[in-house]
Parts: sequence; C-alpha cells; structure tokens
Amino acid sequence: MPSAPDDRDLTVSVYDRDLGKNEANYVALSPLTFLERSASVYPDRVALIHGAVRRTWRETYQRCQHLAAGLVAQGIGPDETVAVLAANTPELFEAHFGVPMAGAVLNAINTRLDGEAIAFILNHAEARILLVDREFSAVAEQALELVERDMLVVDIDDPSFDGGHRIGSMTYEELLTRGAADFRWQAPADEWKAIALNYTSGTTGNPKGVVYHHRGAYLNAVSNALSWHLPDGAIYLWTLPMFHCNGWCFPWTMAVVAGTSVCLRHVRVEPILNAIRDESVGYFCGAPIVLNMLNNAPDALKAGISHPVKVMTAGAAPPAAVIAGMERMNFEVTHVYGLTEVYGPVTVCVWRDEWNDKSLDEKAQLKARQGVRGPMLEAVMVADPQTLQPVPQDGQTMGEIFMRGNNVMKGYLKNPKATAEAFEGGWFHTGDLACWHPDGYVEIKDRSKDIIISGGENISSIEVEDILYRHPAVLEAAVVARPDDKWGETPCAFVTLKEGVSDVDEAAIIAWCRAHMAHFKTPRTVIFGPLPKTSTGKIQKYVLRSKARQDDLTEA
Repeated sequence: MPSAPDDRDLTVSVYDRDLGKNEANYVALSPLTFLERSASVYPDRVALIHGAVRRTWRETYQRCQHLAAGLVAQGIGPDETVAVLAANTPELFEAHFGVPMAGAVLNAINTRLDGEAIAFILNHAEARILLVDREFSAVAEQALELVERDMLVVDIDDPSFDGGHRIGSMTYEELLTRGAADFRWQAPADEWKAIALNYTSGTTGNPKGVVYHHRGAYLNAVSNALSWHLPDGAIYLWTLPMFHCNGWCFPWTMAVVAGTSVCLRHVRVEPILNAIRDESVGYFCGAPIVLNMLNNAPDALKAGISHPVKVMTAGAAPPAAVIAGMERMNFEVTHVYGLTEVYGPVTVCVWRDEWNDKSLDEKAQLKARQGVRGPMLEAVMVADPQTLQPVPQDGQTMGEIFMRGNNVMKGYLKNPKATAEAFEGGWFHTGDLACWHPDGYVEIKDRSKDIIISGGENISSIEVEDILYRHPAVLEAAVVARPDDKWGETPCAFVTLKEGVSDVDEAAIIAWCRAHMAHFKTPRTVIFGPLPKTSTGKIQKYVLRSKARQDDLTEA
C-alpha cells in the first residue's frame, strides 16, 4: 500500500527538522553566568580580599546586582558605555559583572594615561558615566574639562587609600543603594552583544577602541582556566591591571573556578611578596618586567615563601634568563601570547613531558616561545603578510602571526577601515613577526616595526635583548634601530644595570654580545639609564627609537 503524501520540505535535513533552538536547549554564552553559579554553589567562599575587606561570592554577587540596579536607576540603558578609572580594587572587579548586568558596556581605562588621552576615550566611547577612584581624581578632572557632554561622575572612595579627593556627585557605595530593590538582571539575548571596550596603547596616534562580545569573554575566561590548569578555589593575586584587556579576562576566569582574588593597588615588590606569603597566593599574571622585579628582590623579602607559585607572563617576549630566574625561586612560569584584539592571551607555550630532563636554561629557552593555540582559539599560523601563504616550519623563516576564532574582537569601534584591514583575507593580522618551529610552536622575533634591517640583513631586537639579559650586570634591556649612513640601520641597546654595578661600560656590553652572537647583530651603540615603560610594564620602544635617531645620544 502506498504511503500517505508527505508535505514536509524534503530539502531540510532530518537533523534540522523540528529540532530548532528554544529556551530549554539554547542560552547565549555570557560570563555573567559564572558569577551566578559561584554565588550559588560556593556562597560562603571568599571571593575578594582587599586589605581588611573580605567578601564572599554571595556578597559579591549581591553587590554586582546592586551596581546594575543603580546604573539602570541613573538612566543607563543597553549598549551604553560605563567608563571606570580605577586601581585593582573590588569595585573594578564588580564592574566586570555589574555593568553588563545592566546591559551596558564596560570601558576600563588605563590609569597611566594623561587627561587629554582619557578625554579622547570618554568622547570616542560616548561614555555616559565615569566611576573614578580618588587616586586618579586630578587627571580625571583634567579629562572632564575636555569631554563634550555632561557625565555623571561617581567616586570610588576606598578607605584604605590616603590621597586624592572626591569629584563626583555620589560615591560608589551610594550608587549601590539607588536602584530598585527587586531588580532582576537579564542575560543578553544575543551573545554577540558587546560586553567591554578596550583601547589600544595609541603610541602612534589616537588609540583604537577594541570591542569584546559576551561569547568571546566567556570562551577566553574558560580558556584561561583550562590552559593554566586552574583548580577550584585558586587564590589569585592582581598584579596585572584589570584595565588591560579586562585583566586578560581573569575577573571572569576567577568566577569560573570560584577562586579568591587578592587585590593589589600598586605593583611593587614588597606588597607582592607579602601577599604571596600571607594570603597563600598560588597564581598571578604579569609582564616580564614584573618577573624581573621579583628576580632581583632582596632575599629577605622572599623569605617564608615555601609553597609553589605559578606565573603567567605575556605582554613582551620574556628573556630566557628572566624565566630561568623565576624557576630558581620555585615560581613555575607559563608563557602566553595575545593582544588587546584577542581578549588577551590566546596562545600558550604548552609544556611537554619529553622536555622534563632538559637543563634549566634549556627549559627557559623553550618556555620563551609563544607556543601553540589555546583551547578556544580556532587557528593560528605564521604566514607571508601579502599572500597569506604559511611559511615553512623550519624555525628560521619569518612571517606574520595570524589568528582566527571566537575570541577575536568584534572590531574597532567606529573605525570600519581599520576593522576591514585587520580582518583582510579572513584572518586577524597581528603585526607580530615570528618563525614557526617544526613542532608547531610559534616564536616571536619582533613587531614588524621593531625589526632592524642592517646591510640588508634582518636582525631581531628580541634576540639581541635575550643575549643582553644574560649578562650578570644587566637588569633591563631594550634594542631598537639607529640610522646608519653605511648600513642603513644598526642595533642600539638601551641598558639598565643592576643596583651597585658601576664597572660595566659600553665596551664591555658590546664585547659580551660579540662573544655570544653573530657580529653583525651586535649593538654598535649602548646607552645606560632607566627605560620608559607603559603601565603594564611594556618598554616604550617608540620613545627609544626617537632617542636613537638623535645625533648626540646621552643617558636614557
């Protein structure tokens, strides 16, 4: 007997027919759910430590809800920008949840910027409200004079900080009381909605606004936990600024593992080591400059730290000597790599068991590489920047690093040209030059603008810096190109010597380099003095390049 006619669309797969998304089987990804879970599962576990302040996950969740309610009561609506100028305190941590709970977008601002730069960000981001820590009240006032609209200003009045003054119409604690008592936050209907706005450093012009979405923040937070093997309840020290790529997404990561965040207002050696000892800190992140500070700290400050500590480092290629120094302190270093445009770290130098028997220096050399893609990055390659053809994996041929995945930014705010250029060819263009090793690990050789071309030969400034850091008298080093009539460019080294060293001169540094590397890579000029740095510890090479172009070089 023939079957009854079937009027269903036979072009639709049986796996799609009557199997659509609904509220039961699909929820937009958002890191806000991590906070809700931690407060539900571990309500009495300590979430935040700031001096005498101890707050549980239940209390933190409630305060984030109150922040969201307060913002809504002040007229903040969906997709509006809430700017924060603050140190690594509980208020900035809470803003990573409370602001998006209100449907708004968090813009955590670099605290080391001047008033003009902050004003540019506030104007470009069309910020409606500014939460400002008293420590930064003076620079905030300068910025607000240049802002093109009226803004609500809220003071973060941290009782543990002595200084600054209030400039707002209410305090943060008052804002938390202004919302509806029955406020209920809503998760985003679309995980592509913006959650945060971060501005690039802007060293060659106005900074670009990098837009993050809920999906990427969720995935990169989980990626951090997976790639670092973060345990449930990990104790984490905030040496990394929360304004920098949203603290590499670690506010959301700490909610993933229901860990404890130990706040740190100022990144200085003594409070870092005291916190590690007193709070049993097991994890912290930071640029290589932070690691170098700890390497060279007096032994007396390190006394009493007997438990293992894990360090995640990025921001600049860490010299192998710095990594080796940390390992000698029983601080296990994990090297990661990323940019503002990819939510912070997205590649990791995954350790392999077959490397366990290598010497400490050999291990440090391996750990100095940028590694392989992290758990949530779909693809990374080193390729010719013009053709996008992958370079040979020979550990020698240089190309540009390209990335693709869900933890790549939405794009640059109000800058379609820059967005299109960054995504040309279906890949994110990093601008970092690297080689690809036979084992698939990426190793950065330089930023494209930092490569030195001398007599037609490419010289990696990172390679030269690595040799300089091995000198026992060198504390910090940076290498840039200096114009040369004969060679076009030659390496110029800027060096900071360790405290108490006075018998090392230019000739000694040059001789050291000639003994450890090809002669054409050796610096022709060495300048001694402190190095200019950004707030995240990166050496400002654009300042050094400008100085290297001067005819009469003096102390840096």
